[in-house]
Amino acid sequence: MKRILMVLSLCATMFHTGCESKKEEKEEEVKFLVTSPLQKDTLVTKEYVSQIRAISHIELRALERGYLQNIYVDEGQTVKKGQLMFKIMPMLYQAEQQKAQAEANFAEIEFKNTKSLADSNVVSKNELALAKAKLDKAKAELGLATTHLGFTEIRAPFNGIMDHFQVRLGSLLDEGDLLTTLSDNSEMWVYFNVPEAEYLDYKANEATAGMLNVNLRMANNQMFPHTGSVKTIEADFNNETGNIAFRATFPNPKRLLRHGETGNILVTVPMKNALLIPQKATFEVLEKKYVYVLDKENKIRSREIQIEAELPHIFVVKSGLKADDKILLEGLRQVKENEKIHSTFVKPDSVISNLSLYAE
Repeated sequence: MKRILMVLSLCATMFHTGCESKKEEKEEEVKFLVTSPLQKDTLVTKEYVSQIRAISHIELRALERGYLQNIYVDEGQTVKKGQLMFKIMPMLYQAEQQKAQAEANFAEIEFKNTKSLADSNVVSKNELALAKAKLDKAKAELGLATTHLGFTEIRAPFNGIMDHFQVRLGSLLDEGDLLTTLSDNSEMWVYFNVPEAEYLDYKANEATAGMLNVNLRMANNQMFPHTGSVKTIEADFNNETGNIAFRATFPNPKRLLRHGETGNILVTVPMKNALLIPQKATFEVLEKKYVYVLDKENKIRSREIQIEAELPHIFVVKSGLKADDKILLEGLRQVKENEKIHSTFVKPDSVISNLSLYAE
């Protein structure tokens, strides 16, 4: 009797264990979420490193030799067109001008006397012509001396901002010595390099899209409040980089931007039928992007993809995927290559709508 009870107990235990094993197998059967790329029109913002330049940025140099007698401005000061900035000691040039003025006065008196005599037929017309030529020469020398004297005063050629001084009061200057630089930053030219393929796309759409408008992100990561427009493209491509320089013009009414700053140009480009996938569905190996694609046998296989653009939480796929491909959405670290999985399909628009997508 005891033996029969032991056998029944053992059978019951084995039956219970088998039931638990089947239950665990069912619990271990994990379903992974898969989705497909979402194909739709969207706006992509492309970013380019840029250099900011004033529309006029010139060097102010001494036009005559002499001692720097006066400085009428300060570094960083805003100056007006025609404002006196520097004065080189003018005594020598003043003396030359006075000498030329005296010679011109003498030649004029001589010409008037000769003309009076010529009118009375006392002297010939040739002598009158010689007196006139002498007067013209004296006036020309006076004009030259006056010009040299004017070169001792350095005036602003346009409204702008002063840079730091290269000389100090009392410095002995030679002709051509650098005094300072002057920048007109009422408008700014912002240069950025564009790859050849993007340049060709821009030129293809130029007739319909019109002038390209761009935005500027400054070095402090803040957006410049004014929009710029691309008005100029340089003539030649850089053979080493394959890029060509675009120049955008920005208004700068508050003079916030200065010559020599850096920033990033943001260009918004419409894309037709773009393939969008969540960034979390990708993984990286040796700086290459991959996704897991589910085949007809429900096995996962890794596939390299090319990224055309990046949006918040979203990648725009350039190549490597089709709209009807099924990709693993979550659990990328829990699976292995060629592993057969159980999956649940989630509609791509539902997946994308839960991410911060900027699209139209």
